[in-house]
Amino acid sequence: MKRTHVCGELRAEHVGQEVVVTGWVQRTRDHGGVIFIDLRDRSGVVQTVFDPARASGGVHERASQVRNEFVLAVQGRVAKRPAGTENPRLATGEIEIVATEMEVLNPAKPTPFLISDEADKVDESVRLTYRYLDLRRPRMRNILELRHRVTKAVRDFMDGEGFWEVETPNLWKSTPEGAREYVVPSRLHAGRFYVLPQSPQLCKQLLMVAGVEKYFQIARCFRDEDTRADRQPEFTQIDIEMSFVEQEDILSLVERMYAYVFKRVMGIEIATPFPRLRYAEALARYGTDKPDTRFGMELVDLSDIVKDSGFRVFQQTVASGGQVKAICAPGCAGYSRKEVEDLTKWVQQFGAKGLATFALGESEIRSQVAKFLTAEQMEEIFRRCGAKTGDLVLCVADQPDVVADALGRLRLEMGRRLGLIPKGQYNFLWIVDVPLFGWNAAEQRYDPMHHPFCAPLPEDLELLKAGYTATVPPGHPDHPWGKVRANLYDCVLNGYEVAGGSIRTHRRDVQELVFGAIGLDFEQAKERFGFLLEAFEYGAPPHGGIACGLERLIMILAGTDNIRDVIAFPKTGDARDLMTGAPTVIDDQTLAELHVRTIPSEE
Repeated sequence: MKRTHVCGELRAEHVGQEVVVTGWVQRTRDHGGVIFIDLRDRSGVVQTVFDPARASGGVHERASQVRNEFVLAVQGRVAKRPAGTENPRLATGEIEIVATEMEVLNPAKPTPFLISDEADKVDESVRLTYRYLDLRRPRMRNILELRHRVTKAVRDFMDGEGFWEVETPNLWKSTPEGAREYVVPSRLHAGRFYVLPQSPQLCKQLLMVAGVEKYFQIARCFRDEDTRADRQPEFTQIDIEMSFVEQEDILSLVERMYAYVFKRVMGIEIATPFPRLRYAEALARYGTDKPDTRFGMELVDLSDIVKDSGFRVFQQTVASGGQVKAICAPGCAGYSRKEVEDLTKWVQQFGAKGLATFALGESEIRSQVAKFLTAEQMEEIFRRCGAKTGDLVLCVADQPDVVADALGRLRLEMGRRLGLIPKGQYNFLWIVDVPLFGWNAAEQRYDPMHHPFCAPLPEDLELLKAGYTATVPPGHPDHPWGKVRANLYDCVLNGYEVAGGSIRTHRRDVQELVFGAIGLDFEQAKERFGFLLEAFEYGAPPHGGIACGLERLIMILAGTDNIRDVIAFPKTGDARDLMTGAPTVIDDQTLAELHVRTIPSEE
């Protein structure tokens, strides 16, 4: 039987038509000899009816043998369901197919879990092992469709803006840019290797040198690094590069792209332009450079209030260049000692030494440190934090980076616990004025905050040059390189960084200054990036771009916090594919052809 209709699109207007539908058995029911089979395909579910009085030739008998997930072809006539039996939860709930023929296209073994959204409660390792079954579920099917529609909308928008989609290589030269690279041995060139690209960064800059001017790509990227819930070893980004542009041009383009995607795919209007926050202000107010601005509870600096208090921890922290900051948790003054101890342990995993608390009750202040503070100091703490009766002030005292990380994470945790984060709200934000370099204390050198191809802000170019003759050592607070800002911008949505980009360096002399600042001498720079430096000498235009994370965007739109949910065949947290068993051992003959020899690991 040849399929004539899909299950989920049959409606009342099809009543009386002879149809053939194909799909998987969602459910079977025997009502006194009349068998009902719900048949499912990608479009939805339709009810088929096998009545022994109407189905001849053994059709009814064969239907009685059918089980869940059998693949069937069913022929019959579309009919209205009897009054009172309609199912308003189904798009096809007004009709059914009265079957006259049926063919079992393939039987199925009992599945390891029910093919329904109840399987969300099944252990993820089981679902990933049988991913082809997991993807049959409505929720996963809807996410795949959402991803398709978002990608299609992006392509349509970029085409309308005059961009060309250009593919770049997946076998590339090793150009270390931060994360570890996946290495691919060459069979034809013994002892030499390709890598899988961390991003098309250098290719898209070379396309600008080539005169493409407006490039985009739905690009696959690979990074051999520790995974998290919102990160995978292979991922996809919407990669964009433009020539003869300034920062405003790129920010405006991306805002319009997101607004187009949200309107077309979700039917949601996104307000533009997006708000902007300087990097330093984001850290000061939220403790992170990717703040979730859907709720308040911002960090408040109390250092000036408590620096002369009788509490030695506060005194010594401020005297040594640290900070005392707090957040105000509304309605939490009644937290028990154990609840406070649990919060203390929670922040300690992020480097904080402890947590000082002030509970503002109806008639008293409960605090382990209030006795060291004057009434005036306590009053000013509550005033500055905006605390009201019934609120709990939570303080961390430490060096600025520890305070920001621990208190910023505590802010998010309390926001979740207290239900302060609204659903269905999308808060975009630009982070600008980001430092070009960050000090790597472990290796005693500067690292690029993003990558080494970001251009410094024009007004900070002299600081970049001055770093070579500075009298203070690198890493010193007064060293010029620590003050250079990048012409860089990150887009944040609901606490996730969904895009990041910069105006690029397009002159060889400036690029060599940046390489030198991060510890690459002339020969190292030539070995790794000589092809790029040479290209800059052949009329490279000013250019800039951005990379937008596709999976993180889909993750937010789908309402999940697990990036594996939005990838058809993802890896586990330790980069394994449970369905295929990858990574697997390769036989010695194949390794020999690749000129590779494995060394047994030490147990």
